[in-house]
Amino acid sequence: MDIGTFAIQLLNAVQYGLVLFLVASGLTLVFGILGVINLAHGVFYMLGAYLAWWLTVATGNFAVGILGAFAISFVVGLALESVFIRRLYGRDHLSQVLLSFGLILVVDELRQMLFGRDVQSVPLPEWLSGSLPLTDVLNYPVYRLVVSLLCLAVAVAIFMVIRRTRIGMVVRAGAENREMTRALGIPFDSVNRYVFAVGIALAALAGAVIAPISTVFPGMGDGMLILSFVVVVLGGIGSVPGAAIGALLIGLIDTFGKVFMPELAGILVYVLMAVVLVVRPTGILGKREV
Repeated sequence: MDIGTFAIQLLNAVQYGLVLFLVASGLTLVFGILGVINLAHGVFYMLGAYLAWWLTVATGNFAVGILGAFAISFVVGLALESVFIRRLYGRDHLSQVLLSFGLILVVDELRQMLFGRDVQSVPLPEWLSGSLPLTDVLNYPVYRLVVSLLCLAVAVAIFMVIRRTRIGMVVRAGAENREMTRALGIPFDSVNRYVFAVGIALAALAGAVIAPISTVFPGMGDGMLILSFVVVVLGGIGSVPGAAIGALLIGLIDTFGKVFMPELAGILVYVLMAVVLVVRPTGILGKREV
């Protein structure tokens, strides 16, 4: 493999890992902090892609499509938390799985009613459709670089909010000990709905930005949901930095695995997870139980 091809594969791996982090960060917030197993997380990744396609076609503006998908998904997340999810706090995981599976069926049926079952392509503005030369014969799409930079900016914003703001302090306290947080009078419960809504919106944002690359199709969130759970377990449940590390590792393993060991590419990610869990059962940055 020459240096130009290696650079392209590395950029693809980083871009894939950053998009995966957006989805997994929302899942680890909901799973690790709220204690809710949300199997419907993947359908909101798909919903974000469909909303981005619909809004882009309707308005002729790609930025409106991306921002609109994020905003609509955030509002949907607030509504779902108020009506359904808050009833699951402290309940057994079977109840959470059954409700989230029901949400999968409902959202997918609504998607079919509103957008149909056809595969759709999101049009890009001209300035995002070009390529940058890496060598004399190899180019790299501008949009993939933009996706990486956007995801990186969102990741930095997530870390800043969690580490530098009062809301982030409450989130970290709730992740450490929900019962003690409530006993101290910290408004953890009122933050729950925003944590859930942000988690849903991050998944939708990931689907929206990846839509021009992968196209938009029914069931596109299924594989991403599985990989997101792998990232959450790999990085440590409730750890956003752990999710970042896990997502980038999976991006590298998956991308280069398809190049060097294509016959084993489908299992390399799970081999990585198994090895990490043997060495550290709580995940890379998960808190060890005492």
